[in-house]
Amino acid sequence: MTDDERQTLIARAMAARQWAYAPYSNYHVGAALLASSGKFYDGCNVENAAYGSSICAERTALVKAVSEGERQFEAAAVVTDNGGSPCGSCRQMLAEFGLDLIVLLLDSEGRTVRDTTLRELLPDAFTPEKLRRDGRSL
Repeated sequence: MTDDERQTLIARAMAARQWAYAPYSNYHVGAALLASSGKFYDGCNVENAAYGSSICAERTALVKAVSEGERQFEAAAVVTDNGGSPCGSCRQMLAEFGLDLIVLLLDSEGRTVRDTTLRELLPDAFTPEKLRRDGRSL
């Protein structure tokens, strides 16, 4: 990831955060993904009175990207008040597309709290390869 891509990724995540709909938790999250194609996809969290129907910012961005044909990703940025990490569901959804994803966790001022990988955030991940009984990739 180039410095320009990194800055764009962070800016997109910060901008997406302003659209968060979080009347219950008041925890506004913005996320952005950089696809291997060079395109950026962003998303915010959208809560619902039926809590289980809510969707996180990371999954919003991922669903947007996948629905437009993307399958390979280079990096993700997640912006919260305190630099919070993606939840387990988001980690699992992202793991479907590769564990080497760079993950930038930033606070609301845009300061990097952690620069890591999905592999580090989700050790011993359950991936598509685990579904194959013969050990071959899908």
